Amino acid sequence: MTRSTADQPHEREAGLAAEQRRHWERTYAANPGMYGAEASGPARHAARAFGEAGAHEVLELGAGHGRDALSFARAGFSVLATDFSDVGLAQLRAQAAADGLADLVRTATHDVRTPLPLPDASVDAVYAHMLLCMALSTAEIRALVREVARVLRPGGTFAYTVRHDGDAHYGAGTDRGDDIWEHGGFAVHFFSRALVEELAQGWTLREVHAFEEGELPRRLWRVTQTRP
Repeated sequence: MTRSTADQPHEREAGLAAEQRRHWERTYAANPGMYGAEASGPARHAARAFGEAGAHEVLELGAGHGRDALSFARAGFSVLATDFSDVGLAQLRAQAAADGLADLVRTATHDVRTPLPLPDASVDAVYAHMLLCMALSTAEIRALVREVARVLRPGGTFAYTVRHDGDAHYGAGTDRGDDIWEHGGFAVHFFSRALVEELAQGWTLREVHAFEEGELPRRLWRVTQTRP
């Protein structure tokens, strides 16, 4: 039987997703707490925005080993931290217990290519630091943002960061298609400003802030939008 050409991109995406999950599991196992214990700059900004909006519950997508999730708990938020890496989440749970934050932090292994494991309008805020610019297709990113809108309560805040097409790694390395480029085993979907604007349709777009982080440096946008 001849497979349709429509099946082939889907299979490539599934293969890349599986590769990336294995790569992140190995990376977290080899480098416990690899990003350190201090909250990222975007998490500190998000905590202020969430607090000003009166949020109590925060859903973090792509929490990894948990430096930002733990910082939200220290600020008094109840946190559900999700990631597709069991290894990273195990490190997060251990640190939450050591810090006396276990009552404020829950974890769930979840791949954002599937629907979020939450009821409609069940959380006050959603946070994702460089999760949307992982090895996700544009269609998967659109579906994820629809899911974020579904689980947010009216007036809820979505704060996320992504590497963009002004980054030095954009257009370099291994071309995985759909503006996804792989460097050193890590696949990144680089965002255009048009994609940011598209994902904000039906939302109130509060901010698109350009900043740099880490070596190279990486060039990112910090996006804050609210659900009507």
